[in-house]
Amino acid sequence: MAAWLYRAADAGLARRIAVSLGVSDPVAYVLARAFADEADAERHLRPQLAHVSDPFAVGGLREAAERIVRAVNQGERIAILGDYDVDGVSSTAMLVHLLRRLGADPAHFVPRRLEEGYGLSMAALDRVLAEATPSLFIALDCGTNSKPEVDRLKAEGVDVIVVDHHTAKEARAGCILVNPRVNDAPEAAWQSLCTAGLVFKLVHGLLKVLRLAGDERGTQIQVKDYLDLAALGTIADLVPLVAENRILAAHGLRALGEARRPGVRALIAVSGMEPGGVLTSVDVSYRIGPRINASGRLADASLPLKLLLSSSSEDCERDAAQLDAINRERQEIDKRVTEEATAQAEAMGDLSGYVVHGDWHPGVVGIAAGKICRALDRPVIVLGKEGDVAKGSGRSVPGTNLVEALTACADLLKTFGGHPMAVGVSLAVADVEAFRVRFSAAIAAQKVAGAAVVDGRDLDIVHWIKATEVTDRLLDDLELLQPYGEGNPEPLFGVKGFVFERAPTAFGDGNFRYQSAPIAGRRLNFVAWRMATRVPELGRAVDLVVKLQWNRWQGRKLPQAEILDWRYSA
Repeated sequence: MAAWLYRAADAGLARRIAVSLGVSDPVAYVLARAFADEADAERHLRPQLAHVSDPFAVGGLREAAERIVRAVNQGERIAILGDYDVDGVSSTAMLVHLLRRLGADPAHFVPRRLEEGYGLSMAALDRVLAEATPSLFIALDCGTNSKPEVDRLKAEGVDVIVVDHHTAKEARAGCILVNPRVNDAPEAAWQSLCTAGLVFKLVHGLLKVLRLAGDERGTQIQVKDYLDLAALGTIADLVPLVAENRILAAHGLRALGEARRPGVRALIAVSGMEPGGVLTSVDVSYRIGPRINASGRLADASLPLKLLLSSSSEDCERDAAQLDAINRERQEIDKRVTEEATAQAEAMGDLSGYVVHGDWHPGVVGIAAGKICRALDRPVIVLGKEGDVAKGSGRSVPGTNLVEALTACADLLKTFGGHPMAVGVSLAVADVEAFRVRFSAAIAAQKVAGAAVVDGRDLDIVHWIKATEVTDRLLDDLELLQPYGEGNPEPLFGVKGFVFERAPTAFGDGNFRYQSAPIAGRRLNFVAWRMATRVPELGRAVDLVVKLQWNRWQGRKLPQAEILDWRYSA
């Protein structure tokens, strides 16, 4: 059973935050737990686009923007290659769309995963160059570790720009590189941006270069037009939703909800939501993002890129329906792979980190890794098989750096790359067992060194409340904390002495729901997932750990408490 943790916030600071920011006490306590003063709390609670830093402060970005503007103005051939996940696709759509508005017609490519592998590979480069040799080549969400490919382009007289956020494994490629993990100080406000965030800043930089040159295009186009695509990549790529990422995600979710882009509108509709509604990070992570990802995993990621760039509603609806069908196929494959990989991991016992390997489709192993990682609360790498090569993806838990762990195993690996929370890896099938042992040991070493955080299965209660405090105002105030995600988790509240006065209702696969008597003039709806076999006795006081939110459905919103755990009151 999960442990309940509680660390009291500074009550004085919480009171000052409640007064100065005008929020309910429970939300003030959430902020007092996370921030040292009212100013920091306000910047988090009310993220402003004005607080996004100067794009030219990002290493290499001004040079990249000036080179792109020169290419556009001189009519040079530009080729853009972005990776096949949501971050890469949204980044590519952003830059292609802007360059078209500036009068250019860039060729754009996405790697064909099964044929060309990940990112900027020689095989992908062959396809780019077979079409025509560009004057300027731009790699997005890949390329930091592609020195041979960059050297090949330079040998053919091509200028190269790489915009990426993956960790460098070796000496940087000789090109214009925009990558904060390579160029910039660890404390830089933009350090944790994914590529979509960096491309958003590049868009800002391009417009700034034009404005400084007196070019009217720099004022006719608004950088906020690209917030929707920036939010897609930022939320889907599991980067911390704090600082600049939080600003982009919060404002970008509003832009996504407005669905001005026909492709976004079609994706929202096919995902079972209403365009124009309120979107959350969960909607991006579990509804929109998987439909974009599915095509790159099983088919061709050029389909979602085409969708995001199209101005035809009819074409977008057709393409979104195709993405939905591919996603359903992906779900069936994913279910089988996850079940088999989970059984394999559980049979290994309690390890610091897991490596599982099977005859699985390489396109869904990342999804399986994420699910197993969450279920076991351990770093997990899931490897599929391609001949005598094991290839797959890894997902991590907060506080454990996968890139560092893989670096410790580098002599066993053919390729690896990514960022602390998500990686791709390949190695010889013959080396899988040795890698399994070394990987778990590398994760254990990080824990010994103090890199790991509290067990994610423990429940960290931020504040104790009474059921009578769950008011409409509290639920409205809690929405100001969104979007939730890595680095900004949804707060957990403790509720003392709650009494179930009648039997909860079972529903679905082992769940139960309950509706309270009126509290503060409104009934509170409780839902507990996979707890139908563990229901409190009627009339006996219990303490609860809950998440609180509005449950929106068909134009209505109802107050809901999601029960994560309960125990009888002392």
